[in-house]
Amino acid sequence: MMIRSIIVDDEPLSQKVLQRYLNDVPNIELVATCNHAFEAMEVLEKESIQLIFLDINMPRLSGVNFLKSLTHPPLVIFITAYPEYA
Repeated sequence: MMIRSIIVDDEPLSQKVLQRYLNDVPNIELVATCNHAFEAMEVLEKESIQLIFLDINMPRLSGVNFLKSLTHPPLVIFITAYPEYA
């Protein structure tokens, strides 16, 4: 079974690291990489996504508030580069 996923993170370096890891996981398909929550909302409207790798600390709309805004959210793995959010 293929798991369709997206990355939502405003840090390009974090995106690239996670993309490299996901390339090694055969049953996870990376559908999109989004720079902020509003971009992710557009992807979720168009695509069937089962898993979001979601940064907690993002400008404009935090990962936590983005998740709360979703009526039927997919599974979420929170990611962060900051120890205070870990």
